[in-house]
Amino acid sequence: MDEEDKRGDARVPFVLRVHFQDRAAALNATENLSRGGLFVQTSEALRAGERISLAVSFPGLLEPVALSGEVVWVRRPRPDAVGGAGIRVADRVARERLAAMLGEGPGARPTPSVSGYRVLLVEDNPHVVEMYSYVLKKLAAEELRGRVPMEVHFAQDGHRALVQLQGPSFHLVVTDLYMPVLDGFQLVQRMKADPRLRAVPVVAISGGGTEAQERATDLGVDVYLGKPVKFVQVLETVKRLLRIS
Repeated sequence: MDEEDKRGDARVPFVLRVHFQDRAAALNATENLSRGGLFVQTSEALRAGERISLAVSFPGLLEPVALSGEVVWVRRPRPDAVGGAGIRVADRVARERLAAMLGEGPGARPTPSVSGYRVLLVEDNPHVVEMYSYVLKKLAAEELRGRVPMEVHFAQDGHRALVQLQGPSFHLVVTDLYMPVLDGFQLVQRMKADPRLRAVPVVAISGGGTEAQERATDLGVDVYLGKPVKFVQVLETVKRLLRIS
């Protein structure tokens, strides 16, 4: 966003699926939102000054919301970040929709009353597991203020995950895609084929690139995050899927 937008509208890390209306095959996601616009992670060749129409959504939580705006700056791809574009939204109705998504308007979703959350992390790298665990502990301590239990369970591969998923129900599964024994693609496929599991939200986090993202999306994952993933991306994604405002 330009300097005026940065001063007037605080940006909030926020992950939503983005569909460009004139680029049907594109798979993109927001990095952050503000009242005045959004930043979209994308490999599309957008140009500053270009008018763009898009729809943002969050499977299972937010129906597609149509927006239009102007590309005000472009971030080129670099080793530590994917490319993207800052899009300014000027239309009053569209700004009100953005405010509602951020919990600042009458359309904001209330936090449901729950007795606790159970999250399953499926990852064979112990360092990555530690990072995800820290995100969930931070969420439980700060956002939930310790009042709502947050159980975090672990599985090193898809086979062990399926065994655990046959027990007490989980509210969320966060999985890698490339693992031994049974990979994340097969795990998601079997979950979506099981009437007991198909409604459980799934976040796939992988460095597999566009091909992995398209395959995971086709199988039914709710959110795909590309590695290297940012702490705030994981935090905000978990919050939205668990409906924690």
